Amino acid sequence: MLTQDPNLSYQANADRYTRMTYPRCGASGIRLPALSLGLWQNFGGTDSLANARAMVQCAFDLGITQFDLANNYGPPYGSAETTFGEIFKRDLAPYRDELIITSKAGYDMWPGPYGIGGSRKYLVASCDQSLKRTGLDYFDIFYSHCMDPDTPLEETMQALDYIVRSGRALYAGISNYGAEQTREAIAILKSLGTPLLIHQPRYNMLDRWIEDGLTDVLKEEGVGAIVFSPLSQGLLTDKYLRGVPANSRAARQEQIYFNEKDIREELLTKVKALHDLAEARGQSLAQMALAWVLNNEVVSSALIGASRPAQIEDSVAALDNLDFSAEELARIDAILK
Repeated sequence: MLTQDPNLSYQANADRYTRMTYPRCGASGIRLPALSLGLWQNFGGTDSLANARAMVQCAFDLGITQFDLANNYGPPYGSAETTFGEIFKRDLAPYRDELIITSKAGYDMWPGPYGIGGSRKYLVASCDQSLKRTGLDYFDIFYSHCMDPDTPLEETMQALDYIVRSGRALYAGISNYGAEQTREAIAILKSLGTPLLIHQPRYNMLDRWIEDGLTDVLKEEGVGAIVFSPLSQGLLTDKYLRGVPANSRAARQEQIYFNEKDIREELLTKVKALHDLAEARGQSLAQMALAWVLNNEVVSSALIGASRPAQIEDSVAALDNLDFSAEELARIDAILK
């Protein structure tokens, strides 16, 4: 274990850059770690600060330099940013220039008509709130978290342009946008002089929607991708091969995006076949699933989640075997068909 006692003063591992790889993000000059840490789960106000701190320390010690937030990550909303802000102040402040710290706004955050969507008022106010919660002077990337059909795309992109030009963020990103929406967003931002750096879509072996047009747009326009849910919220691990464990995410009734009803027998059949292939490669299923998403040429980084440091260490071990033979890729496609 590379992390120190979380109660002691933190000093980063001197060898933190020896194992991680840093692909270029699209056609930009920025390089991202192949694996980044997402703070969507297990960093909220109801979770252990000591454990969250240990996970962040472990990630950075392993060369993970990117930490991904959003305004409403928790629960409660905003608490993941507050947690990260405390960890940053205690442990990471001396390393600020080695870090990519990101946040987003788009989904609901506060009551009333101005706490959701893609308006300039919401995005700018939310960015300011997020900076206060984290204690940061700026974000490296600030995202429009989702397309808002009730707001002109020009207004949303102008807000991102303003956030960058005002020094609140260094780069603009979008998340959960379709292929044509992405192409339009790229054109608008390019005309404003603030190129789109990155797109953050959901992507994994069981959800390959980005291959139906979005990856072509990103490749043509030189925009990078960082994908979330590369393990399909735990489905692409060994966790559910023999049912739903009592302490798993799927067993938690408060989970609105993933629960026991999502564990269907047809999916488990595919997962078991993938597990057998991973074993033949000398990897866990989770490690193979991470390697697979990184095999897509437009993917610069995969966002991993974790509930303990050991899971982060296991994910980073995926980098030891990123190559697939043509036969392996064909077998994966056949399993998933």
